[in-house]
Amino acid sequence: MSDDTPRLLARAIHFDGSDQNVFHNPARTGEWAISGGFEFSNWSQGDLVGKARQAFANGWLGVETFGRVTFVAVTRIEATEYEALTDHLARHFVDVYDAPSLEVARPIAQEELAHMAELCADHAPNIVLTVLRELTEAGVREQYRFIEPNDAGLDQFAIHSAPEE
Repeated sequence: MSDDTPRLLARAIHFDGSDQNVFHNPARTGEWAISGGFEFSNWSQGDLVGKARQAFANGWLGVETFGRVTFVAVTRIEATEYEALTDHLARHFVDVYDAPSLEVARPIAQEELAHMAELCADHAPNIVLTVLRELTEAGVREQYRFIEPNDAGLDQFAIHSAPEE
C-alpha cells in the first residue's frame, strides 16, 4: 500500500459505561484497536472466568493502553500514526511477551495491524465492528460483525481526530 493510499483502522468507542465494569483494563475511548486474539493463544477453558472471560469473548485490544473494548468504529489513519502504532505494538511484544528484540517483534506487529486494516478495508468510516471468540479444538476462533452507523446511533459517539502535530 503506498503512503498516499488512505488506510483504515478502528478506534475504540463506548455507547455507555459498561466496559468500565466488564473488563479488568478497559480501553480508552478513541484509541486505536486491533483484534488482539494473540493474547489468548495459550488459554484453556479454565482461563475463561469472570472479566477475563468477557475480554476473551468479545474484547478488542486497544493498542495504546492495551485495555479491552466491546465496540470499535472504522476510521482513517495517517501513515505516520500507523507506523507509530507498529512501533508501539512491537515494544509491547518485547516488554510483555518476551520477544527477543524489536527487530523480531516488528513483523508480528505489522501482521496484527495489517489484519485489522484488512477487516476495515471494505467498510466505510463509522461502521461499528464487534468480535465474538470461542475456544475450539484448533484454537481461538474469531467472528466479526459489522453494524451500520444508523443502526448503532454512532453519529452521537464517533471520534474524529486529526493527527497530533
